[in-house]
Amino acid sequence: MARVLIVDDSPTETAILEKVLIKNGHEVLKAENGADGVALCRVEKPDAVLMDIVMPGLNGFQATRQLSRSAGTSDIPVIIVTTKDQETDRVWGERQGARGYLTKPVDESKLINTLKNVMAA
Repeated sequence: MARVLIVDDSPTETAILEKVLIKNGHEVLKAENGADGVALCRVEKPDAVLMDIVMPGLNGFQATRQLSRSAGTSDIPVIIVTTKDQETDRVWGERQGARGYLTKPVDESKLINTLKNVMAA
């Protein structure tokens, strides 16, 4: 169905998201940090990105900003998937260019619906 890049430094969280995506017919690409996620996104051009915020080095906000403001990747929707549940984080994520914001643990149907909505927009 869609190629989705998961950018998360937690192997456990990555495995959970990967399982849900594969179950729903999506192909999965993975990166363990923001810098690798940005680099992989530029090469692979996935249909969407699931981005964690708290990661070493380039964090999810910084990576989202780079992707959303770069000519080669600005059309790829980024959905932030994080444990950070403050309204200020949500607003900041949107200002960086995120088109969706989900908090962990992510509800499967909410994840799939958000993915469909951002890819259709």
